Amino acid sequence: MMKLDVAALASAPGESREFTFAVTPESLDLGDSAAAYRGAVRVEGTVMDTGTSFRIVGTVRAVRAFVCDRCLAEGERENTYDFSEDYAKTPGEADETEGYDGETIVLDPLVRDTLLVAEPLRELCKSDCKGLCPVCGQNLNEGTCTCNTFVPDPRLAALESLLKND
Repeated sequence: MMKLDVAALASAPGESREFTFAVTPESLDLGDSAAAYRGAVRVEGTVMDTGTSFRIVGTVRAVRAFVCDRCLAEGERENTYDFSEDYAKTPGEADETEGYDGETIVLDPLVRDTLLVAEPLRELCKSDCKGLCPVCGQNLNEGTCTCNTFVPDPRLAALESLLKND
């Protein structure tokens, strides 16, 4: 569990303190997504007393394994995500999030939410991935095949039937 002791900062507005954590993906309660992460999730940043709240700004670094959605190749990518959150010192001043009891701030929910929101809808091994041949399944990034992959436009199928009747 990642806990920040902010009791010492509470009496010094304007002061900030740096922090660094390394946790396992399983400890963040990521559900099925935890299996995709390789190694430790690294969190670093600063906590600052703004007078009315504690502002936490930092980055999350994690290596995530994936399968390319076009060519089905396996890969890994290190991702860096930024986060920022304010924790009000007194109840009712701002929307409070879980994990702050007045003396310590638990960062686990913030880091978990940052990772879950940043998950891509689709993952590609490279931006110009050519995918698989729809006929034989050849990975077109590794080479071409001799399959006829011409797909006629279905809107012109009626015209094509006229040409075949001749």
